[in-house]
Order: sequence, then C-alpha cells, then structure tokens
Amino acid sequence: MASMLLNTVRSCSTSPSWSISYCCYFPSVQTKSKKTLARPGVKNIVLVEGVRTPFLLSGTTYADLMPHDLARAALQGLLHRTGLPKDAVDYIIYGTVIQEVKTSNVAREAALGAGFSDKIPAHTVTMACISSNQAMTSACTVYSGRTVGLIAAGQCDAVVAGGVEFMSDVPIRHSRKMRKTMLSLNKAKTLGQRLSLIGSIRLAHLSPELPAVAEFSTAETMGHSADRLAAAFGVSRVEQDEFALRSHTLAKKAQDAGLLQDVISFKVPGRDIVSKDNGIRPSSMEQMGKLKAAFVKPHGTVTAANSSFLTDGASAVLVMSEEKALAMGYKPKAYLRDFVYVSQDPKDQLLLGPTYGTPKVLERAGLSMSDIDVFEFHEAFAGQIMANLKAMDSDWFGQTYLGRKSKVGTPPMEKFNLWGGSLSLGHPFGATGCRLVTTVAHRLQKEGGQYGLVAACAAGGQGHAMVIEAYPQ
Repeated sequence: MASMLLNTVRSCSTSPSWSISYCCYFPSVQTKSKKTLARPGVKNIVLVEGVRTPFLLSGTTYADLMPHDLARAALQGLLHRTGLPKDAVDYIIYGTVIQEVKTSNVAREAALGAGFSDKIPAHTVTMACISSNQAMTSACTVYSGRTVGLIAAGQCDAVVAGGVEFMSDVPIRHSRKMRKTMLSLNKAKTLGQRLSLIGSIRLAHLSPELPAVAEFSTAETMGHSADRLAAAFGVSRVEQDEFALRSHTLAKKAQDAGLLQDVISFKVPGRDIVSKDNGIRPSSMEQMGKLKAAFVKPHGTVTAANSSFLTDGASAVLVMSEEKALAMGYKPKAYLRDFVYVSQDPKDQLLLGPTYGTPKVLERAGLSMSDIDVFEFHEAFAGQIMANLKAMDSDWFGQTYLGRKSKVGTPPMEKFNLWGGSLSLGHPFGATGCRLVTTVAHRLQKEGGQYGLVAACAAGGQGHAMVIEAYPQ
C-alpha cells in the first residue's frame, strides 16, 4: 500500500488548495447564526472548566516527581479554579500511556492525594495519545444516539476527567532471562538452589529492556512511520519545517497574549513555581534546516525540530450535565457533542486518524467543514499533519480509502491550531486530549465561533474526533 500511496497520492495532492499563512494569527470575532446540536430527550453535557499543569520538556523541572504528583496538581488546580466541593464529584477518570507500576490506577492515587473523598470511584484508561479523550467520552457523552457515558446514562451528574504522562522516569525492565532468574531466586528454598541460579546469570542477561515509542504489531517507531507517511504524500522537509515554525510562532504569540488560560501555576516541591510551558521555542528556517534526519537516516525529512518532544504534564476537566452545572451556579464553557473513534492499518496509515475521523463526526453531527469555526488537531509530527491535510484534499484518497464520492476537504489555516499545538506546547501522551478540547472551548469564546472540531491520531492506527459547541455567552 505504501508504494501505491507514494505513486498515486503525489499526483493528487502535491498542490493542495491551502497554504500556511502567518498574516492572520487571531481572527476577528465571528457572528453565531447556526442551529444548535441539542437533541430532544438527550441530556446536554457541558465542559465547565479545564486546566493543565505547564507542559515541560522531560528531564527538566519535573524530573524528580512521579506521575500522580502531576495529576494531583492538575486536580487541585481544577478544584481551586472552580471552587468545587471535593465531595461534589461522582466519578474520576484519568488517561495515561506509560504507567508507573507503583500507581497503575493513577486516577485513584491522584484523587486521594488531591483531597477528594475516598468514596468517589476512580479508574484509569489507556488509548495511546487519545487516552484523555477516552477519559472524557467515557465520562459523559452520547454516541450514535445511544447513551454510553456516566452522565448521559444518568449514573452521574459531575465527572472529572483528565490525563497525565511522565516521560522523565519511565519503567526500564531487566531482560526476560534475568527476570525469570530473579523470580526463581525468590522461590528457591536452599542455598544450593540459590547459588545454582546465581551461577546461571550471564553478562548478556544484565542488558536492560529500554522502552520505545514503537508499534508492537510492526516494531516500527512512530517517527519512522511519520517519515514514511510524509514521503508517501510528497510532503517536503521545507513544508514540515514551515509548519513546525508556524506552531512555535503561534504558541509564543498566544502565550505572550495570555491566551493559554488553562495553564495553572504549580509549585514543584523543592524547586521553583512553574507557570508556563517551556518547549515553545520559535527558531528560523535556516536553523531548523541544519538538523539531520532523526529516524530515516540519512535522507529522511522528520527531525527533532518538526516533531513533538517528550513531555511531562497533566490535565483535568470538569464535565457535568447542564442542569447540574447551572444548579451549582457555574457558567459552562462549551457543550460536548458528537464524537467518533476510528481505526485503520497501523503500518501504512498509523497517523491518519484525523482524516478518517473528521468526515465521520461531521456526518454524525449533521455538519459540514464550512460549519466549523475552530479546528484543533493533535500535532504529533509536522509531517503527520501535512500528510493528513493532503489526504483530506485528495479525491483519490477519499474515494479509495474513505468510500466517499470526493475529498473530505481541508480545514482553512486561518481556523487551524491558532494557539500552537503539540509540536510547540508539548505532548504528554495521556494529557493532550483534554488540552485540545479546552483550547477549542476557549477559542470559541475568544473568536465568537459556534462549532469546534478536535481530531487526533494515536498509536495502533487509531484516532478520535469530536464536535464541540460554544455555550451561549
């Protein structure tokens, strides 16, 4: 399939109808005049508030913490910002990807640490880079006309969802043979048995198993897959560097303008107060062009500069039924409407989740691309974003792989990731979904739009898309 994409998509999509623009960072306020997506007899689910810790490069200020420390900070920040009584929540759900073995149910440990009632159930989900998306939709949303979430099903009125990732300290295992020997030593009953097992240890057994951001089914790293995908869609190194520079430039402007309202200050024990993301670093095309290929060497196009970086961080959102939120005196930020999860070939279409998810969620909501005022796509790699945009702009791809009569169509860049994205803000795997949704809500308020769309790819060839509707101001 890769060769088919390489030979065919290039001719379909090398000259897309969009271009990267630097002239319009923050659009003027729009006028809302579209219909609401409220449905008779279906509960309205609202986003009351969303917060996150600053997203930091792994190995920096958070380096001596544990995942539940960051998740606890996000939960405490949510409590502080909302004034929510700690016993007013019915359920807590967190997403994470690389689990700390001591706190495998990090949702529960973080909730207890944040002071929530021990009577509130909590569980942890994992779905790669869309783990906190899954946490949110598990909490509350309506799927295909059927209630599947806790709030929509009437089991809960207030749910906290979130996500956390801590890449500064990931589990590193002994080799399989060494683990077997150590387990056998634990069971050995005599000195002779122990000495025999110790004598069986070889130098090679001491080599550790290091974690990697790689697909189990294909053994390919995500960066390598992104490089192949970029090549298949004819995405050049220059296009990738331009998009990465755009992300960092927009993120810096948003940060300086005080638009990243979801970021809370966090006093790191024994260290300073952290109040902003530290990975936002606008550079220049000249400097970025000096970097060598990071994955497909020596001629690949994916580099450290046009890839998201390993990040520590946590997020949390308060999601409620509209009725409960208003009864408690809250002014919601947005309605959470339709969503879909998609899955495709993890080898050649690993990162195409947005292309598959976007048309499905729009169809489910009864909307078109032109109805969407705010787009927030997860930026795993610049090449991944550009490949998705080219796939969405290709009639051939739409007909061949999506079963459509024509292309999906591409989001206008003047509506797309205007406050930066994962390339610049950072990407703590389990926490990014909540950031995307909260950003859409804030942008809808700021820009006066009515509908926003979140889309993200994830390991395993999976993806997620959600439609969000602005709450009346």
